Amino acid sequence: MMRTSWIAGPDDGRPGPALVSVTDLRLHRLADLPGVYRAARRLAADWPDLDGAHGMWLWARPWQSRCGAVAIWRDHTALTGFLGTPAHVAVMQRYRGRGTVTSSAWEVTSGAPDEVWSRAAVALRA
Repeated sequence: MMRTSWIAGPDDGRPGPALVSVTDLRLHRLADLPGVYRAARRLAADWPDLDGAHGMWLWARPWQSRCGAVAIWRDHTALTGFLGTPAHVAVMQRYRGRGTVTSSAWEVTSGAPDEVWSRAAVALRA
């Protein structure tokens, strides 16, 4: 699996509980992957200013037409806030119907990136 380096948000390093979200997009056509990835990178560019974001990684398995994100949030409110941003909504509308999106989320007592990635990587092996 390929992944970006850690993209820190304003809550990076903040102690205490956090929420992890994992998104897995399985595209119907490999030809859509470059556009999806570019759109994800544009969203990631705003991460340092995104309220409630500890940080995130983008990941991809191009040979399987799969990509997604693993993000650590302060709480559900922060995640929901991001999901409703005009930029995120526009990306979802643009690529609607071009694949299957699954997501999961769980709470952690600490948003330690290495621990989170280890658990998320296991979940993404499916």
